[in-house]
Amino acid sequence: MPALIDLRRRIRSVKNTQQITRAMKMVSSARLRRAQEAVFAARPYARRMLQVLNGVVARADPALHPLLQERGAERVLLVVLSSDKGLCGGFNANINRAAAQFLAERGGRGVELALIGRKARDYFRRRHATVRSERVGLFQGLRYAVAQGIARDLIEDFTTGHADQVHLLYNEFKSVIQQRVVIEQLLPIPPQAFDPAEPPLDYLYEPAPGRIFGGVLPKHVEVQVWRALLESAAAEHGARMTAMDTATNNAADAIGRLTLYMNKVRQAAITKEIIEVISGAGAAS
Repeated sequence: MPALIDLRRRIRSVKNTQQITRAMKMVSSARLRRAQEAVFAARPYARRMLQVLNGVVARADPALHPLLQERGAERVLLVVLSSDKGLCGGFNANINRAAAQFLAERGGRGVELALIGRKARDYFRRRHATVRSERVGLFQGLRYAVAQGIARDLIEDFTTGHADQVHLLYNEFKSVIQQRVVIEQLLPIPPQAFDPAEPPLDYLYEPAPGRIFGGVLPKHVEVQVWRALLESAAAEHGARMTAMDTATNNAADAIGRLTLYMNKVRQAAITKEIIEVISGAGAAS
């Protein structure tokens, strides 16, 4: 039977852990609120821009801009968005598992990884995957300029022929307790399927379509990367908030069980002392 002092130390240790998890939950809750606002503000613009561009691209000549040209899928670049920190449940495990499955489906041939976040970097570094680029520490001060830099590098890889396709893999924020792993093609910009009953429309371009695409398409790539970064950041805070809430509740349950057990041990010790006193008194008489 453990000593009372050992049980008290265990209870004190669990209480300290509970204070940490409660504080982390509160921090994630505050950050999640700001991240949600940023995601909800970016979604309508990004989705509407994608719809309009896809409508234009579906009726335009792909030769008007390099970002529209289909070149097969011999060289694929997968951009994996993970977090820099842990303690967020299955957030990173789901992302890494989806990326590993993406590689396995293609036999690992012709697929390079652009890793964003320390957790994805550490995971694939141990597995000797083909990594084209690594970025860590971006989510500490997430700004639109970060998305611009990432988009610029991805566009360069695509236009120079280092990648025939570019895909984004990230956690989409659905709610505080739910995130959805998403893999979507970023480049070349895919045209949407249109209702065949809808009469086809064409556009009058001013200035020329090539000049329009030259300015709008890179901006579109930046916006989609920015949206994915915001989605991943919000999903991370939601996952960490849920994980820390669960850890805090589990700590409370553990404290209750340990306290009950400590009381039983203390009661047994008191009963033993009483018996010893009574036995000693009986022997003295």
